[in-house]
Amino acid sequence: MDLYEAMRGAPTSRRFRPEPVPRETLLRALDAARFAPSGGNRQGWRVIVVEDAGTRRALRDLYLPHWRAYIGQAGEARAPADRDASPDQRRLRMMRRANEYAEHLDEVPLHLVVGVRLADLAVTDAALPRQSIVGGASVYPFVQNLLLALRAEGLGAAMTTLLVPAEAEVKQLLGIPDDVALAAHIGVGRRADPWPARLARNPVAEFAFSETYGVPLTEPEEPASS
Repeated sequence: MDLYEAMRGAPTSRRFRPEPVPRETLLRALDAARFAPSGGNRQGWRVIVVEDAGTRRALRDLYLPHWRAYIGQAGEARAPADRDASPDQRRLRMMRRANEYAEHLDEVPLHLVVGVRLADLAVTDAALPRQSIVGGASVYPFVQNLLLALRAEGLGAAMTTLLVPAEAEVKQLLGIPDDVALAAHIGVGRRADPWPARLARNPVAEFAFSETYGVPLTEPEEPASS
């Protein structure tokens, strides 16, 4: 698959067919994802591959309380069926799909629990008077590489961070050592729904600026003809 095609066509997948993911397919995706950048090339990411039905149920049970707290803040996930729905209605439909995913998380055939060794993080913003975000730069490029590699293999995936608040319980369940922090959970499988033709995203001019913040970056002007 062309890289740009994968980047433009890798949606969050929340409905999966029941068949298992072939081990060789997963290994190819992980082999490609490992070339992600990280601070000092420390490559601190760690991945626990979960296929056992009992462990998947346990992860679901740890996931659901945090999902229900989140959806309670967002409002009840009732969604209309029509395709001409308003943006708010489309968001409700998305929330309904996400709720189905959470309630049936154990049915997703493959779970990837992604951690990162704390000693391998380069947290250059730790002293700033705001929430630190820089440490994620040493693990989330790997996660994105993995999502793109899975898409190139024809697999759907859903990445969330809602297991992170249950880090202590997840560590005990999966035998994760104290020096590894939980970073993400990825549900993987054969997508049950058709792949979308394109994803809905904001145009470049809404988030990229020229020289100073707020001045949209636009196409260069055509030179005046002589």
